[in-house]
Amino acid sequence: MSVDTLLNDPRMKQFIEAETQKQRFHALVQNLSNKCWDSCIDRPASKLDSKTESCLLNCVNRFIDSSNYIVRRLDKQASVSDVSEME
Repeated sequence: MSVDTLLNDPRMKQFIEAETQKQRFHALVQNLSNKCWDSCIDRPASKLDSKTESCLLNCVNRFIDSSNYIVRRLDKQASVSDVSEME
């Protein structure tokens, strides 16, 4: 099977798109983790103070909100893509 045939296969395109989305999501997780760490942790310590704990909690909550938004958006795009392929 040639590369051109594989690249034109709808299942292969869907697989590549899914893997691309996973890669983007993992990059986002890494980026947000770094931002939360940089924003909330002044210096490593044996115990978190209440200010740092609150900051991390807020950052994680925003991360969860962002992740849920992204997942809903990707699901919506996939649904639209599935419908357009059927037509």
